Amino acid sequence: MEMETGTKLQCPQPSRAPQDLSEAIKEATKEVHTQAENTEFMRNFQKGQVTPEAFKLVMASLYHIYAALEEEIERSRDSPSFAPVYFPEELHRREALEQDMAFWYGPQWRLAVPCSPATSRYVQRLHEVGRAEPELLVAHAYTRYLGDLSGGQVLKKIAQKALGLPASGEGLAFFTFPGVPNATKFKQLYRARMNSLEMTPEVRHRVLAEAKAAFLLNIQLFEELQGLLTPKSQDQSPPQTLGLHHRASSQGQEPSLDEVPQGKAQLPSQSSGPLLPWVLTLLTFLVATVAMSLYAL
Repeated sequence: MEMETGTKLQCPQPSRAPQDLSEAIKEATKEVHTQAENTEFMRNFQKGQVTPEAFKLVMASLYHIYAALEEEIERSRDSPSFAPVYFPEELHRREALEQDMAFWYGPQWRLAVPCSPATSRYVQRLHEVGRAEPELLVAHAYTRYLGDLSGGQVLKKIAQKALGLPASGEGLAFFTFPGVPNATKFKQLYRARMNSLEMTPEVRHRVLAEAKAAFLLNIQLFEELQGLLTPKSQDQSPPQTLGLHHRASSQGQEPSLDEVPQGKAQLPSQSSGPLLPWVLTLLTFLVATVAMSLYAL
């Protein structure tokens, strides 16, 4: 179309729609996800190389992490920055993990469940976010829960077969979501709710950064144990051991960094030879949980 003067009218160009938050998180964590996905540890776990001892340590870490996460979610349940993605009946894992702790550690599990320094740091970060920056909590909830609904189901089958666990699901309650009959549809609902959250560009940027931080906190859980695979653990000196802290109270309070001893607590006495497979399979499970989960988000 031309005006009488002969000049052309310029049609406005459509602006590019902003990327959905769920897609933005997936993109922001792509690089670190690829690093974890290509590790030898993940491939080993997919082969079913897991022991009961290693699995118990993994589940203990998950218990502490989800207890802290869900404590902070409850604190923010009515906040506009989280309320749309508040699905306690469908997603919350603490009760299921308590069942698993009783299975793996016995009736006095609250006194026996260990908490490593890296787990404690993860717990501390969740409390920091929930109390000071609750608008970032969605990054942790999304990367954990939707991952559990995706890659976690594959890991459940692998662990069940490798550990010879009963078909009834005992010891694996964490992986069962009775409130989610259709995982695919629920994940679509969750993403839609999350993408509807109103946030400024600055908050959105911090949410993406926190999603990467959540991934790295997971990776630190197994990096902490990687020292057991160093040459020092192969020589004649006493084997390195995990800095594990056992909860001293049955009141359900979460550990703080100050409660974690600086020294190295001893695992049950054994040579470094039998210990290495435990650690290798533990590392494998943690990497697989993170990598497979985010891949399926």
